Amino acid sequence: MPLHLDGPLILAGAGKMGGALLEGLMANGLSARRIIVQDPSPPPEAADFLRRSGIRCEASVAALEEAPSVILAAVKPQVMDEVFPPLAKLVGPRTIVLSIAAGKTLASFERYLSPQNCVIRAMPNTPAQVGRGVTACVANAATSSDQRATATALLSSVGSVVWLDREDQMDAVTAVSGSGPAYVFLVAECLAEAGRAAGLPPDLAKTLARATVAGAGELLHRSGLDAAILRQNVTSPGGTTAAALDVLMAKPGLEELMSEAVAAAVRRSRELAK
Repeated sequence: MPLHLDGPLILAGAGKMGGALLEGLMANGLSARRIIVQDPSPPPEAADFLRRSGIRCEASVAALEEAPSVILAAVKPQVMDEVFPPLAKLVGPRTIVLSIAAGKTLASFERYLSPQNCVIRAMPNTPAQVGRGVTACVANAATSSDQRATATALLSSVGSVVWLDREDQMDAVTAVSGSGPAYVFLVAECLAEAGRAAGLPPDLAKTLARATVAGAGELLHRSGLDAAILRQNVTSPGGTTAAALDVLMAKPGLEELMSEAVAAAVRRSRELAK
């Protein structure tokens, strides 16, 4: 069913994540006539998409007369306090304020709004650029079930959506799924380098590592089986995979290292939110 909004959707910021969301919304049937992009200097790729799609793009939308259905705040966190206050003046009783700015709390938006205004904080990740992202959301107390459903429909255009019970879980979400793609890319880098060190030509090692990580991810996505079961299925007792896993699963091993990495990201997320 095509996405439908009663009023306009304002996208503040057409960078990589904002642009990915925009393309996903359009692919899922949201009319270009319902979208207004506020960005004084959109990246060339985004600017070209806006032109081809017929989407209105303005340096400022402060003069907009109609209350928007959604304000999607997708600018960098460090400029949000400059960008959002003029947008807050456009918020109507039914407007959804939806932020994807890392580290910006619900309270940082609520201080510009009335207690009755809906605010939703979301953390998507970069696979949203290919429609395979996962977005975690948390809403303030003023958010209705209908507004949650609308936000879910919008964000589902670039992948799956989960809702958190508490805002303080967002730091762990940032560390696991927000930063997580970088960890997976590092695995691909390390696997390629290990293949080169084992005697493979560098280009072949990269090709094998890239295809292996991508294929394993797709298998994990499609199978529905737990990752541990998939690992066990490919591990023959006394075989080559078992020999490698004996190293990776030693104490301390990959599990402990990953826990330390995620904990470091959680700490940094909390520091940035102060």
